[in-house]
Amino acid sequence: MSNSELGAFLHARRGQVQPGDVGLPVQTSRRVPGLRREEVAMLAGVSVDYYTRLEQGRERNPSPSVLNALATALCLDADQRQHAFRLAELAPVAATPVRHAAPDALIELLEAWPHTPAMVISHQLDVLAHNALTAALYADFERVDNLARMTFLDPAATRFHLEWDRAAEATVANLRLALGHVESADSVRQLVVELCAGSAQFRRLWATHDVRGKTHDSKRFSHRDVGDLTLDYHAFEVRGSAGWQLVVYHAPAGSPSAEKLTLLASLHAAPVRDARGMPSAPPEG
Repeated sequence: MSNSELGAFLHARRGQVQPGDVGLPVQTSRRVPGLRREEVAMLAGVSVDYYTRLEQGRERNPSPSVLNALATALCLDADQRQHAFRLAELAPVAATPVRHAAPDALIELLEAWPHTPAMVISHQLDVLAHNALTAALYADFERVDNLARMTFLDPAATRFHLEWDRAAEATVANLRLALGHVESADSVRQLVVELCAGSAQFRRLWATHDVRGKTHDSKRFSHRDVGDLTLDYHAFEVRGSAGWQLVVYHAPAGSPSAEKLTLLASLHAAPVRDARGMPSAPPEG
């Protein structure tokens, strides 16, 4: 991982922390947004010269204790702190071999949820497998292949996501987190080049260096067949497959969105799809 990426990340985060966030006096006239380098160095207990060299990519071996101090000074959350450590090559490298196709057992699990949109995604947001209701939910999109590509390059996205700006910010933050993982860094860089070429909004958001992982949240969608839906999702790590997550959407029982999901399932019945877009074999018997 390039030291310049760690420096760019620290610089971007410094610009988003206000003096009041870390107990420093708030001054009305400041030439730069966020904290000054001198303030970050003071809060972290390092010299200004050392911190400057870190931001400029000239310092190659920050210690774990220094990174922890900087993470505290810059108010990094757990995802952002881990990202900084990975960029500094201080995080353990995943030993799990990278796989590119979902195993049959995982596809069978998705098939078992005909009334729940569910998919398996990779670090770089590739959709490795999805069930029939996921295909129905994303029916307006040309392809269900990569959530970032779908969000920024498919015209359907701004109609589908009722809070597109929020969805776009989260998608970019997910990709930033994936960049710090050795097993996905090359794929992320290739995807970033494609998205930067095709979307000014992506270029703007990528420059913020925001970092966030998928856990659980609520999303609002507009579907051409059933109207507006509000769905909660939870993301679960797939053990044994580096960087894979199982993402499951649901709506509270008896809610209008739950009724619309049931209607959507009846309108778009289809077999589960794997990463190649091939339907799985029907069960015997």
